[in-house]
Amino acid sequence: MTELRRIAEDVWAWVGPGRGWGWSNAGVVGGQGQALLVDTLYDLRLTRELLAEAARVLDGRVITDAVNTHGNGDHCFGNELLAPDVRVHAARESASALHEAPPEHMSALLKADLGPVLTPYMRKSFGPFAFDEITLREPDSLFDGERTLDIGGREVRLRDLGPAHTEADTVAHVPDAGVVFAGDLLFVEATPIMWAGPSSNWIAACDRMIAMDPEVVVPGHGPVTDQDGVLAMRGYLEHAFEHAKAAHARGESVEQAAHGFDTGPYAGWENPERIVITMHALYREIDPASPAVDLLTVFHIMAEWDRVNGEDA
Repeated sequence: MTELRRIAEDVWAWVGPGRGWGWSNAGVVGGQGQALLVDTLYDLRLTRELLAEAARVLDGRVITDAVNTHGNGDHCFGNELLAPDVRVHAARESASALHEAPPEHMSALLKADLGPVLTPYMRKSFGPFAFDEITLREPDSLFDGERTLDIGGREVRLRDLGPAHTEADTVAHVPDAGVVFAGDLLFVEATPIMWAGPSSNWIAACDRMIAMDPEVVVPGHGPVTDQDGVLAMRGYLEHAFEHAKAAHARGESVEQAAHGFDTGPYAGWENPERIVITMHALYREIDPASPAVDLLTVFHIMAEWDRVNGEDA
């Protein structure tokens, strides 16, 4: 069982047991008599473990508030397990994203025959999670731009720095602890995913996180880091954008650009096939007339990339 790790005074990080699809991080911030939960997890079993750990470390203090950093299910599908009176905060644009890949959709995909390439990829990536029993609970306290919470006399600043990874990406900054919970604006030792972009916004978000001068940064996926981890994320985004510009100028297709991507100093990051998603977003950034593709098609291209280039190839 994963445990909450103390990263500052009355601040804890939950670090998922893997860095791949769905193994997300979360956090707890304690104040006088109450606490904030940063994100729930991808299914109810994992979220129950998280909440049991939170009860242990909080020692009688109650979770009164939670924040979903964005609308991907691995950061919010466990919301229903929060007490009814818990205020669930999120940036306004996050709410619509909750319905793009709801639990029932994920469950159906795992049961479907998607062909000899995509079926095993989906089951390998998402098979560890149970989606059937989830009832989606949406955030009930939406904000635009930023919101400051008082958590038992402790200030926590919520800032929407998106669109970047998704249409809205919130960070939770705990100034007195020097901690930033970055959500999926930060992946560590894992390949990031740009569902929305543009890359310039994401790079600016990295700069804004660094300007907060944190000592500890908790990514959405991967081990806890510091400002160096944010700089590595920034470097990857610049590297990917430069590759996309060069490939587009050569007339390469998105698929060709993705297959030709040299990870360079970022070799070894988990799930390198996710460059397919990011490359589609980068091509749309370079040329807004670039055709959009549906989610299932993107996943099929990723699965093929993984089949050709993956460790088991």
